[in-house]
Amino acid sequence: MYIGVDIGTTLTKAVGYDPGGTPLSEHSVRTELHHPGGGRVEQDIEAVIASVAQVIRAVAADLPVAPELVALTGQGDGCWLHDTDGLPVRPAASWLDARASDIVREWDRDGTADLVLQRTGGMLFPGASAAILAALDRDEPEVLDRATTATHCVGVVFRRLTGERAIDVSDASYPFLNPFRGEYDTEVLRAVGLDQRAHLLPEVIRPGGPSAPLDSTGAELLGLPAGTTVSAGPYDLLAAARGSGIVDPGDGLLIVGTTLACQVVTTDPAPIPHRAGLLLGMWEPGHWMRAMPAMVGTASLDWLLTTVGARVSELGGLIDASPAGANGVRVLPYWSESGERAPFVEAAARGRIDGLHLGTTRADLVRGLCEGLAFAARHCFEAAGLTGRLAVCGGGAQSATWIQLFADVLGRPLEVVDVAQAGAYGAVLSALDERGDAVDWPIPRRVVEPEPTAREHYDAAFADYVDRVEHARAHWTAHPLR
Repeated sequence: MYIGVDIGTTLTKAVGYDPGGTPLSEHSVRTELHHPGGGRVEQDIEAVIASVAQVIRAVAADLPVAPELVALTGQGDGCWLHDTDGLPVRPAASWLDARASDIVREWDRDGTADLVLQRTGGMLFPGASAAILAALDRDEPEVLDRATTATHCVGVVFRRLTGERAIDVSDASYPFLNPFRGEYDTEVLRAVGLDQRAHLLPEVIRPGGPSAPLDSTGAELLGLPAGTTVSAGPYDLLAAARGSGIVDPGDGLLIVGTTLACQVVTTDPAPIPHRAGLLLGMWEPGHWMRAMPAMVGTASLDWLLTTVGARVSELGGLIDASPAGANGVRVLPYWSESGERAPFVEAAARGRIDGLHLGTTRADLVRGLCEGLAFAARHCFEAAGLTGRLAVCGGGAQSATWIQLFADVLGRPLEVVDVAQAGAYGAVLSALDERGDAVDWPIPRRVVEPEPTAREHYDAAFADYVDRVEHARAHWTAHPLR
């Protein structure tokens, strides 16, 4: 028996699997994002760890025998600090955090961002650990002095469960890892002013990520036998790709979740000309994931549904109640306080809704936003170099109507992955791969074809979208937020 755990931004999920990959139990619990002001977005580390324990205990209680493996994946980026005992020294700064926006703007002006891009293949944005660490070094240096480790979400949970301080190559890839050498880049650390904090970075374990036995502290927390294997596998973007069967160069995965994550497998780690995105090490040597994770996906939709007084269960009906083009409502879906990171980086980016009039309905608003998010996905995949098949997973993929709209806007078939929690599934598969257990777990899919009659409309609408993005970027550059 195996348990896969996906520690998301607002939801921690766990699934129990039998040896053939059949899900036997699934539990989830919500976690909170805190907004203390000044663009800060934080999470209580102890609350996140408690959520992991809660879902694992619930799943384990449903299994016929104790699991032999707990495989972790979770949100990347941000900054999660702990001390020598594995205890947090401050709340985690989320990947949504905007406190370092001024630092990122300065790095963009003085060439630091381009140096990091050339050496790591990833473009800095305010929620990147480099930016947050630089802001903390400026504003809270005594906190960094107390810390022994700066990691991401899975790293701090793995430390608590096993006592080990280590990180998977995908989690370490951005923003400090040189993809050509597979080690932290001292030139990058020096460029962002953090060379004196290099000791905070945990050891990188590749290709399969760190694995260690559950220690007594972890065993008491989870209610599982000490010695149970715990793996800290690829972070959620890569774990979802493994769980969706996206492994070949040119193939892509769309994750319709809190983040609208668009990613493509590549064998070429050279920087691309878009000055955006992340280059993440994969489990397969010589392969990388070119990731274009737009800052918001279902998070912006949740906000709009709440604002117009609609439930998620009404989404399909609202999309269908407005025609293609949303009766003139056009949306730039940049809802995050820290701006956008793909397929361009702009900390001052903000959402826009155009084309409103007294006859505009809430269905028009919802369809306009859903079309805007689909245009953002197309924009990202064009930048990432998608040439092969495209799979889709995530909470938003449960809406057949919205997925049809994505297929129409993207103008290509979508392989909807019918796997309970693709990230958790992929975390377990990655752990089994690493220990040499050959398994042939199924990855069922259904194909959604684009409507042929929609192609001409959405090609023109996408061109209009790109034009509006470029005009907005000129405005943001001329009038940055203070």
